[in-house]
Amino acid sequence: MTRVPGWGTGGTLTAMKKALVAQILELPVAERMQLVEVIWDSISAAPESLPLTQWQRDELDRRLAEYEADPSSGSSLEEVFARVRSSL
Repeated sequence: MTRVPGWGTGGTLTAMKKALVAQILELPVAERMQLVEVIWDSISAAPESLPLTQWQRDELDRRLAEYEADPSSGSSLEEVFARVRSSL
């Protein structure tokens, strides 16, 4: 197995997979973005394969409790999108 530099800890790939990654990196940016979307969709289809850490659970619980204590403190999805669009 070959370690791929810059892939974080434990990032090992077989030689065949390393060659595939090299081919992917030669694709135009638009095609790589499409590939990222396909990969992300496959990951999000199996959320149980990426369990939350205890810190993440605690933070979500804290945020939910804060929202439940004062629902007006939150923003609707439309408001968030509007803020993002106005900043572009």
